[in-house]
Amino acid sequence: MTMVGRLDILGAEAVALPLATLSGSKNGLYIDMSGVTFVASIGLRHLVSAAKAVGRRGGKLVVLNPTPAVAEVITTSGLGSLLHIERGAPPS
Repeated sequence: MTMVGRLDILGAEAVALPLATLSGSKNGLYIDMSGVTFVASIGLRHLVSAAKAVGRRGGKLVVLNPTPAVAEVITTSGLGSLLHIERGAPPS
């Protein structure tokens, strides 16, 4: 999954259903966030919900290539252990 733009109230609403659908059917979920410039608490909430859904099946949610601002929000909010940050391409 690739996200772009802002995960503010409008952006988070736009990705809520696709993210919930994917997280409900995958054992691992890679989200390319290189194009995301801002994440609000509502955006984090959707990511956390997805990570927990994937985690219940023994998988993990990986945030790929977040911008420095997005990576800082994930880290300073204490969610780094739930929203794993990686650089590079998702495994094939």
